Amino acid sequence: LGEVKIHELKPGGEDILVVEENKEEYVNMMVSWRFTRGVEEQFKAFLEGFNEIVPIQWLQYFDERELELILVGIQDFDVQDWQAHTIYRNYRRSDKQIQWFWQFVAEISDEQRSRLLQFVTGTCRLPIGGFSELMGSNGAQKFCIEKVGKENWLPRSHTCFNRLDLPPYRAYDVLKDKLLFAIEETEGFGQE
Repeated sequence: LGEVKIHELKPGGEDILVVEENKEEYVNMMVSWRFTRGVEEQFKAFLEGFNEIVPIQWLQYFDERELELILVGIQDFDVQDWQAHTIYRNYRRSDKQIQWFWQFVAEISDEQRSRLLQFVTGTCRLPIGGFSELMGSNGAQKFCIEKVGKENWLPRSHTCFNRLDLPPYRAYDVLKDKLLFAIEETEGFGQE
């Protein structure tokens, strides 16, 4: 306590100034150090155990969504529960885009439903109590579908608010293609 210790992020790091050219490397090393200090032993033990089940080199073949599905599995989805605990903004339950959305959800596989849920909420798993217990950044937050954009736009998500921005597509096939593209092809911060 009260003692300042210097931890070099790389050999000779104490003598290297951070400049524009090496700023990204510095930030990456600092983040890595901050996340691993104090848990290195536990993390190494986890990796060794994990490697016994899934060789680490195999992980390169999976994106983060696929890896999460492998680790936690695919759950069964109750589409009626999903519908019952969904709210709409600038749409009514009777609008054709909402009817098409639920047709789409009914037709896709549970794996694709997991991806849709992950696209909108940030996680592929539901709480124990189902859709009624979804949480957002401000506590309990229902699944929400909002009419936003134009027909040529892709759907967007706001994971902090469990909200899907669904443009007013004029045909079911367009809605289906755009949603499939959004849930299958987005990566990382491709959503808001």
